[in-house]
Amino acid sequence: MTEYIFKSEISGKASWAKIYQSIEIWEPLINFILEKENLPVSKIENLSPGTNAVFKSGGYVVKIFSPIEADYGGEAEYKSESYALSFAQSHGVSVPKVIANGEIDDKYHFLYMIMKYIEGVEFNEASAKFTDDEKFAFAKRLREFTDLMNIPCEDFNGIDAIRDPCRHKRWDEYSENFKKERLEYLNTHDFGEKVLVHGDLGNDNMLIDNAGNIYIIDFADSIVAPQSYEHAYLISVLFKFDKSYLQGYFGEYKASELVDICFDGILIHDFGGWIVEEIGKTEEINCLKDLRDRLYDKIK
Repeated sequence: MTEYIFKSEISGKASWAKIYQSIEIWEPLINFILEKENLPVSKIENLSPGTNAVFKSGGYVVKIFSPIEADYGGEAEYKSESYALSFAQSHGVSVPKVIANGEIDDKYHFLYMIMKYIEGVEFNEASAKFTDDEKFAFAKRLREFTDLMNIPCEDFNGIDAIRDPCRHKRWDEYSENFKKERLEYLNTHDFGEKVLVHGDLGNDNMLIDNAGNIYIIDFADSIVAPQSYEHAYLISVLFKFDKSYLQGYFGEYKASELVDICFDGILIHDFGGWIVEEIGKTEEINCLKDLRDRLYDKIK
């Protein structure tokens, strides 16, 4: 009988959700990976959870992507993160340094990535004490990074951000009329040039060190999409429509222009249906005009 390093059972999303943050379960495999890469074995600690198994070990972050049995798309996320992280770094964006990546055939086929740990705090913790001037300065600096990153690149994962039917699930609970209008808009509107977008620039995917430097992490949701995809998420989720952030990031803007950006980006974003839930009652959104009006009220 084969003796596996990884002992737990993985069969579907529910089983993965129960184990992916467990130090006890992952410690043997993490230590094996570190030894395989000739890196020191240290105490293992939890990091902010995403959908993959991510832990801190000494001065390193060990990220083990969900296997196919977990049904979370870990292999696709590994491919996306590997490409996008390298692309962003090569274009001057501050990101974690990749120390090693590889794969292990054990009880399951695991893909992994080891990165240098960054000493810093997550955006939500740091921003709680920001003055309006500090919000402005942070957003201006972030814009410099996204402009370096949001440029054309190869279609590295083959995902159609606009028309892939698998990316419409978060809109299922919306009215039939809204879904119909949304699909018509997607099929007829010109969203502009496609570029590399991080796709999930939220509170826990940006770190700020003691010197105020910004680091962008977790590129697993990166995709080639119109720039509005990135900007809509920043406007609504990270900045939460705060004027100081918006002015720092966009400069002097017209509310109508940001509404257009946010409207387009939310409609094509993989998290779009969830974003709308975060800014109001979904049952009140029965047509595209309802969404546009709500965005205008938030931005004006």
